[in-house]
Amino acid sequence: MIGSHVLVTGATGFVGEAVVFRLLRDKVFNPVAAVRGETRLSGLCRVVPFDMDDQLVLPSLSGIGVVVHCAARVHVMNEAAQDSLDKFRKINVEGTVRLARSAAESGVNRFIFVSSIKVNGEATLPGLSFKADDVPAPIDPYGISKREAEDALRQVSLETGMEVIIIRPPLVYGPGVRANFLSMMRWLERGVPLPLGAINNRRSLVAIGNLVDLINVCISHPEAAGNTFLVSDGEDLSTSQLLRRMADALGVKPRLLAIPSWGLNLGASLIGRRDLAWRLCGSLQVDISKTHDILGWLPVISVDEALRHTAEWRGPKPHS
Repeated sequence: MIGSHVLVTGATGFVGEAVVFRLLRDKVFNPVAAVRGETRLSGLCRVVPFDMDDQLVLPSLSGIGVVVHCAARVHVMNEAAQDSLDKFRKINVEGTVRLARSAAESGVNRFIFVSSIKVNGEATLPGLSFKADDVPAPIDPYGISKREAEDALRQVSLETGMEVIIIRPPLVYGPGVRANFLSMMRWLERGVPLPLGAINNRRSLVAIGNLVDLINVCISHPEAAGNTFLVSDGEDLSTSQLLRRMADALGVKPRLLAIPSWGLNLGASLIGRRDLAWRLCGSLQVDISKTHDILGWLPVISVDEALRHTAEWRGPKPHS
């Protein structure tokens, strides 16, 4: 029996906050927001302190039926520290295991872990997609730490009987998005010429609404326990297609230059940014058939609808 109170960690973050708002909207489960600092959720639901980096700051789990664990140390661009992997492990592995064991000891029934597609790897070959049950092949410290956290959670589940569910999203976007996705929107709004009009890759993305909907299903679905699920919008786009459809949602005309991928890779290599060229030109596709087969889940929001919502959040485009 799943308890009615759901603790959401990382509730000031992009995904965690969206999960809390979905629970508040549906009024089926009572969200408890676990946060490290100030939050606009105060007054809307119960808020408790939680710091992944401090073993003394664990949330009270009394009366909690499900934990949705969104908090994590995420990518730190151009990090020079040699102990990068150790830093990720301290937060994403040790902090996660500490929370999971506390949850099991407190009688929590189910622990949902928001992991990352980086556990599968960094890229897929043309025509191939990552599957939930592929052998993991993480490369960067973040992906490695997420894989180790997954393995540790499965061990906790074996030892305690607490149900563990793992969800691996690719890039998440929607209202409130930051980082590279937001930068692309700004470039389009400003009419910046982009050399990305001839990219024929394929990448899976997931709208925040689709990810949150899957998490919501996993809170109570009886068949979810013990499984690892991949999630996406169900439509894979090239970088060029994404920019054109993003521009359409923003109501602007894209200025895309048809530079071939090899040219972009060469230029990026000359300035020491091969990683950027890979993200723009490489493919990363995910297969969500297992998610559908077990849970009956399909995306509830289309790419164009999600892009429109994101554009509306951005507000009116700047004047030329």
